[in-house]
Amino acid sequence: MIHFLNLIRWKNLLMIALVQILIKYALLLPFFESHGVITTLSPLAFFLLVFATICIAAGGYVINDIYDIEADHINKPNQVVINKHIPEKIALRLFIALNIIGVGIGFYLSNGIGKSGFFVIFFIASALLYIYSSYLKQILLVGNIVVSLVVSLSMLLVGVFELLPVINDANREIQIFFFQIILDYAIFAFMINFIRELVKDIEDIDGDHKVGIQTLPIVFGRERTNKIVFVLSLIPLCAVVYYVIANLFKQQLLVGYFLVFVIAPLIYVTIKLFSAEQKSHYKHISLILKLVMLTGMLSMLLYAYILK
Repeated sequence: MIHFLNLIRWKNLLMIALVQILIKYALLLPFFESHGVITTLSPLAFFLLVFATICIAAGGYVINDIYDIEADHINKPNQVVINKHIPEKIALRLFIALNIIGVGIGFYLSNGIGKSGFFVIFFIASALLYIYSSYLKQILLVGNIVVSLVVSLSMLLVGVFELLPVINDANREIQIFFFQIILDYAIFAFMINFIRELVKDIEDIDGDHKVGIQTLPIVFGRERTNKIVFVLSLIPLCAVVYYVIANLFKQQLLVGYFLVFVIAPLIYVTIKLFSAEQKSHYKHISLILKLVMLTGMLSMLLYAYILK
């Protein structure tokens, strides 16, 4: 069982589910009475949305491990699951089953809210994750962008299903306002995940080079890529600082939260990137970026204070 959980990256799936739950229950529902925010999905339908997202994401992790068998034996030999604990044939069947379930539920939900076209989102996400593993990850930066976009899409999915179907002339402004907040978080998630993907590419340069994947550190070298990622890491840092100054400067508690749990770790990441050399350094930076993603998303819990 533990090998199955490791294969589908259960910790990452929990984070995806947590973020979607935060969007609905911390960002949207608390403002039903005070701001008139209207949501579409019942608790059961929302659970199905989260489950469908998790199934498609899990399928993406499985197919990625199938295509990465050779590279993973070099980059992380102790974490290899395919053909070591789970046969490749079984893993492939699991990938197909997870995607059928995820896309099938997406089709059911889309028709249930009278927006059958929304089903395409699930299909595109599933297809992108397969194409990424089989082809796109070999193209410079394209794979990194695709993975980061899919992460952002898992957040926007909640806004699309919860807010857009019930927009009317009376509530258009408030519904769009909250969708814009979700979009801001999705952009933050894209930036952090994109930088983390590049950091992981530097960490995995040996295995990727052997299997012929054209990542940024392989094309430009580890040192140049390190400088590029250092510069890119300043973008989310400056964006969060600007957000705090523009929106939260009167809320001392919130300013303190962002300073301690988002801005300070991002500054730490930029400092570590400046001097990183060993594989262990990049693994540590990747972990910190993952934590920043989590603390950034948990800030949704503070909107009760921001918009009171």
